[in-house]
Amino acid sequence: MHTREEKMEAFGQLLDVLDRLRVECPWDRKQTNESLRPNTIEETFELCDALMKDDNKNICKELGDVLMHVCFYALIGQEKGEFDIADVCRKQADKLIFRHPHVYGKEVADSAEKVLQNWEQIKLREKDGNKTVLSGVPAALPSLIKAYRIQDKARNVGFDWDERSDVWAKVREELDELQAELERDDKQRSTEELGDFLFSVINAARLYHLNPDNALEHTNQKFIRRFTYVEQHSIREGKPLTEMTLEEMDKLWDEAKALEK
Repeated sequence: MHTREEKMEAFGQLLDVLDRLRVECPWDRKQTNESLRPNTIEETFELCDALMKDDNKNICKELGDVLMHVCFYALIGQEKGEFDIADVCRKQADKLIFRHPHVYGKEVADSAEKVLQNWEQIKLREKDGNKTVLSGVPAALPSLIKAYRIQDKARNVGFDWDERSDVWAKVREELDELQAELERDDKQRSTEELGDFLFSVINAARLYHLNPDNALEHTNQKFIRRFTYVEQHSIREGKPLTEMTLEEMDKLWDEAKALEK
């Protein structure tokens, strides 16, 4: 691993490269916060893909892409005379110090659970911090992740089940209500009840320390692998999927499952 000095030198090199590209490259020169935003989202998802696969080579690569975007936004801020990368780093360091009084102060937090409980209260005391507990949840978060974060933040201030096993009664209640509305063929009410049911399932996952987004993505990837196996088999046989019976596809699906064991 590299020394502290080598790390600082490498970071400085990245900043030097960006400074030059901003002046000499036509594409880099024309970029704005707005134009970069879609690329940043894409790079973040690519990093997430690498993290899900525990692919260290690509994690390193994608971290570099995300870091470049952070530095690029800071460079744009510098050009506007608003802030630069030093401000970004210092503000983040100051925030971390303020939010960790059990490390930098005299408060005691002897478990991760206690740290999280203190976290929301500390953020409410910050000068430019969140004004309410849930105001820190970004509106643009994907709905599944947003639901988890909302529930987690509420838990940090004591709004949670006394016993996690009690959540299953709520899950069953929401499922029954969803089924009832589906049988009535009420589209609007069914949509509302589906949301309530999904929210309760996410709540159950949280209570049992499971990440529902990771779980769903693992299932997505599993489905892709198995369905691709079925599709490739149909190509080899020269028989389109649309001409296969459900029984034939189920048989191939079971073969794909067996190969994963």
